[in-house]
Amino acid sequence: MNKAIIGRKAGMTQVFTAEGKVIPVTVIKAGPCPVVQIKTVEKDGYAALKLGFDETTEKALTKPELGQFKKAGVKPCKVLKEFRLADLSSYEVGKEVKVDVFAAGEKVDVHGTSKGHGYTGVIKKWNQHRLKETHGVGPVHREPGSMGAISSPSRVFKNKHLAGHWGVESVTIQNLEIVRVDVERNCILIKGSVPGPDGSVVTINDTVK
Repeated sequence: MNKAIIGRKAGMTQVFTAEGKVIPVTVIKAGPCPVVQIKTVEKDGYAALKLGFDETTEKALTKPELGQFKKAGVKPCKVLKEFRLADLSSYEVGKEVKVDVFAAGEKVDVHGTSKGHGYTGVIKKWNQHRLKETHGVGPVHREPGSMGAISSPSRVFKNKHLAGHWGVESVTIQNLEIVRVDVERNCILIKGSVPGPDGSVVTINDTVK
């Protein structure tokens, strides 16, 4: 993994190839991302690149947060992400990473936070069936069902599908293809869908596979 950038999901659209084929794409407004810090094995114990994204005001940050931006000589940002890249020789603190580090046809991994659906029942969350709505079934048509035997094992097994919070999970989709890179608009068009709602922050890096 040698390239990475932070972006914000703008939404989905479609593009046409020269042969007239329709490709569904996700538009990601990515960068420019200033290099805030370059971590080294000698000083920090591991090598990593720290990028900022989405400029903000100084009063929106705490003094420790603001200090690292001032040390790097860059404007304060809302988002800070670390990337463990194999080769950091081409990066320099204070410089910006733009969408032109990627090119059409490349394979990337996209990481984001999935959409939140709130507290949901087992039918919506786990795709379970409801009971028949006939006489004798009772008011339990959308219940989770049996919890297990009574005397043995006298407990509910781990990982049983029950109602609960659904979504807002860390998700990475691998091997997605870049269809187009728009340098003027700082946009990357990626084939297919990526995790998260419109407006959410995602990270893009070259695929690990």
